[in-house]
Amino acid sequence: MPEHHAARAADRRETYTERMDRNWDELLQELRVTQTGAQILTGFLLTIPFQQRFSDLDAYQQDLYLVLVLLAILATALIVAPVSLHRVLFRKRMKPELVSSGNSLARWGLAVLGLTIAGSAGFVFDVVLDRTAGIVVGASALVVLAGFWWGLPRVLESRTSSRDVPTDGADDDADSRTAGGHGEGPTPSGPGLRG
Repeated sequence: MPEHHAARAADRRETYTERMDRNWDELLQELRVTQTGAQILTGFLLTIPFQQRFSDLDAYQQDLYLVLVLLAILATALIVAPVSLHRVLFRKRMKPELVSSGNSLARWGLAVLGLTIAGSAGFVFDVVLDRTAGIVVGASALVVLAGFWWGLPRVLESRTSSRDVPTDGADDDADSRTAGGHGEGPTPSGPGLRG
């Protein structure tokens, strides 16, 4: 683990179990926001065939629509999966595995949700204007989402790691990397350490 991550984690003065609990709570907060958006988008997409204009869609638009429905369902499944994992693994002292798996599922869910949002924007512009507008808007939306959801965090991370970091204890990434054995550092185990 890089020195600044170790120092920041140590400043929190929390046990390993407390850190896993905090990471799980933070992940659940993020998922609450994302789940709502994914479920609304999925519900919206599922109602489109019942609209009068649906029969006016050409073959490309119908195919794109079906792909978007599948992506929306997949995004919803990935984003809701950590809650199901928690129910199944409840009281089995597997919090580190739960945090690590939940983190991975949330990341994949966000990626698929981004594709669904960009594709939906492209779909709407394709139906309302034309194919070119749909492709341009869909691709632009994908670039914007990737920029905010992936690019911006990478820029901030590179800025932080290139300078001295105050040890304020705000280190989530190191926690999730060590939680499931995906990074450096030991993963404590034993009585009372796996919550």
